[in-house]
Amino acid sequence: MNANERELLLKDEVYAIVGAAIEVSNELGSGFLEAVYQEAMELELRERKIPFAAQVPIQVSYKGRTLAKEYIPDFICYEQVIVEIKAMKQLTSVEEAQLLNYLKATEKPVGILLNFGPPKLTWKRMVLTHPPIRVHSRPFAVRTDGGTANERQ
Repeated sequence: MNANERELLLKDEVYAIVGAAIEVSNELGSGFLEAVYQEAMELELRERKIPFAAQVPIQVSYKGRTLAKEYIPDFICYEQVIVEIKAMKQLTSVEEAQLLNYLKATEKPVGILLNFGPPKLTWKRMVLTHPPIRVHSRPFAVRTDGGTANERQ
């Protein structure tokens, strides 16, 4: 898959979600808390018949063990797109990193950050370009002459 194909992944779905967010932004403007935009987005997604699940707990695992702490995305739309709502002056790399971690943890391909804080909606689309890296360690033998047994002869 080349860069252009990744960029277009779930293009129509993202377009529909962002369209719903623009409508919410046009109706409410800026200045509300995230919870207000969350509720308005639910209404707009439902009205537009965009399939979604709101605030469904997602299990996170660490080294094969499920953590007690869950991740709760604002929305998962089309069963593939994580949508995170913010209401802040400006998105930063912290919010972007958060969304990327959510994509890795859920193995969903696309995420959208929606920021209702500025006078006009801002949004960022992010794509998980590589599957999560699973690191498995295994012991290796050490040769008595200082090299490793895994070295080629």
